[in-house]
Amino acid sequence: MLKACIFDLDGVLVDTAKYHFVAWQRLANQLGIAFTETDNEQLKGLSRDASISYILKKGNIVLSEYDKQHYMAMKNEWYLALVNTMDESEALPNAKELLINLKDNNIAIALGSASKNARLILEQTALLPFFDSIVDGTRTTKSKPDPEVFLTAANDLSVHPKEAIVFEDAISGIQAANVGGFLSLGIGEPTVLTEAVWVYPNLTSLNFEQLINLYNSKF
Repeated sequence: MLKACIFDLDGVLVDTAKYHFVAWQRLANQLGIAFTETDNEQLKGLSRDASISYILKKGNIVLSEYDKQHYMAMKNEWYLALVNTMDESEALPNAKELLINLKDNNIAIALGSASKNARLILEQTALLPFFDSIVDGTRTTKSKPDPEVFLTAANDLSVHPKEAIVFEDAISGIQAANVGGFLSLGIGEPTVLTEAVWVYPNLTSLNFEQLINLYNSKF
């Protein structure tokens, strides 16, 4: 039976991609590298280290590890300044309502995100109280599509992967969920999230009853 739901953060519960874009573009500009919204899409689901590696490769630039850490810290400062302006209104439509609905039906809830700022973002958007477990970039060493983040969350919740649905907006996250043995629910475009078990454009039409029906249809 369905016992848990594990959510990615950016693009699923909140939209901080716009803030990441501003901060990464500012960093890329300092390095003389063009950085577009298309590039920003490629960073979905990636860790901070993997993201800067993508940008450096695009610009054919090699930095020492010390300089990489310096630039990542600088980007994070710019990003956090933007995140600190967030409030409850920036939770995506039906995100809070769905979390309340799941809680009311005794479904355990976890976060599975590469973000190292996940807890702050959940606090800013008033979503933090709904989570039984938060697995973010401070607790994992492997980036998606490695399933570490979701397996850690399942372990926290004491559930088997087959007892959980993972909500993701990035193909790397869908792949991580599938490899880990979870049922994957994509949030976004079916043409992009081709490996997801189900795909919805957003959370607005989802509730506990529908998730139960989706889950039961697979068993």
